[in-house]
Amino acid sequence: MSVLRRVGLALFAPVLAVVVAVLISSAVMAALQVDPLRAFEVMVDFGDTPSQQVTALVVVLNRAVPLFLAGLAVAIAFRMGLFNIGVEGQYRLATVVAAGVGAAVVLPGPLHVLLIVLVAMAVAAVWAGIVAVLKVTRGVSEVISSIMLNVIALGIASFLLTGPLRGSPEGASIISTAEIPESGWVPSLNGVLGALGLANPPRQLYGFLLVAVVVGAVIAVLLNRTRFGFDLRAAGLSPSAASASGVDSRGMVVKTMLLSGAVAGLIGLPDLLGSTHAYTTDFTSGLGFLGIAVALLGRNKPIGIALGALLFAFLDRALVPLQIQDFPASVVTIIQGTIVLAVVVANEVARRVARRSAERGSGPAAAVAGDGSTGPGQSTGGPGAAGGEGTGAGVSRTTGAGQRTDERQETGA
Repeated sequence: MSVLRRVGLALFAPVLAVVVAVLISSAVMAALQVDPLRAFEVMVDFGDTPSQQVTALVVVLNRAVPLFLAGLAVAIAFRMGLFNIGVEGQYRLATVVAAGVGAAVVLPGPLHVLLIVLVAMAVAAVWAGIVAVLKVTRGVSEVISSIMLNVIALGIASFLLTGPLRGSPEGASIISTAEIPESGWVPSLNGVLGALGLANPPRQLYGFLLVAVVVGAVIAVLLNRTRFGFDLRAAGLSPSAASASGVDSRGMVVKTMLLSGAVAGLIGLPDLLGSTHAYTTDFTSGLGFLGIAVALLGRNKPIGIALGALLFAFLDRALVPLQIQDFPASVVTIIQGTIVLAVVVANEVARRVARRSAERGSGPAAAVAGDGSTGPGQSTGGPGAAGGEGTGAGVSRTTGAGQRTDERQETGA
């Protein structure tokens, strides 16, 4: 398959999902007697002056950073066929603990920030590790356990915020932790905007953007260019075949969930270290659930996730101008909801197109790794082999001796 065709297949699902979402959203808005063309015009209007335009861009980027990290956290688990729906509770609990620790110590700038980051990653990883231990030891579905742990995590975070870690005075309308000293703040990137000749906006561009870029690059290399990434995908597709090839499938479940949780711990830090400098009762919520949609839209690939995060950030930013122009805020909700539904359908269509294209080309189709599909198991590139139920972790299972061993086991040889 040529490079151009592979790129086309990779872009087919997300582009189709966005187009379908726009069409469905337009029809719904028309039914609600809302002019869809005027609504979209307001959404893409970034202002008339350079300052307004740069400010709008900064708002989108600031919102995209935590969404990108949330998408990465979900995608890591997806690549192994795991559904880490507990990202919401993991990052909320990690952020409140990190805020409390950051406010309690004073260290030189880089060390202070590093301590906060490590605490957040450790707390979220431990919380995600509970899901993994329950799965490998007791066979508990990660979906059920992570949903239940979400509620527990939010309860613990509320207790810590209103009790041991409370920094706001009694009677305050917004309860918060103590403020992190300035040595624990991440500097903004507004200086970079000035160096590029752009207007200096009143909002601060989060410096955590650079951290997110580095994390995305590291995860991309780890999943696609290392033995760990191959073992992760192989164990997710077929634990028996992976075990026959020498992969510890149970251990990979634990490692994957720990890594997913560690990345989830970073989700709240852009706002914490770049804006609020304290965890409050009105701290940004819902990012973990949005991360699922972002990961699906990006087909579990870091670059795709980045584009998906920018799209959802753009839609979130459009809420304010729509409300100013007396459009219902539900317009954005409708678009986001239809994107989530359309991307699932589009991923399945793309998976079938890829399979048929491969069958016409060079024999049995190879599964697309991490394509975000949720349909039945994918073709594994060997005669008579059939994949189990897939959740986007598809990967070729043709592994020489391991493949033959698995086939003998299935046939009772």
